Amino acid sequence: MPGSKTMLTRDAIVAAGKKAPPQTHFVWDGQDEDDRPATAEELAGAVNAWRKKRGRPIGSDKTSTTLRLDNDVLDAFKADGSGWQTRINAALREWLERHGADGMR
Repeated sequence: MPGSKTMLTRDAIVAAGKKAPPQTHFVWDGQDEDDRPATAEELAGAVNAWRKKRGRPIGSDKTSTTLRLDNDVLDAFKADGSGWQTRINAALREWLERHGADGMR
């Protein structure tokens, strides 16, 4: 609706944006090391370190899946802390060793 408060406010914001001073590059004054911009090498190192932490390790033969478990079973595995998914995997592997792949039919 032309002339509404919303349009007037939007127009004022756009006009203020057009009057803003042009952006200038940051220039470090050499005083505070915390304000120093990172070098290209530092940025590349941080990105590489971040990438190494994400996802499965190279050569992993595991597949992500969704599995519904009873709450009491899940709570029992989680009660021992981190690594509960590995413990569930070990329990399933132990069951397969005892019953074999034929036991699943």
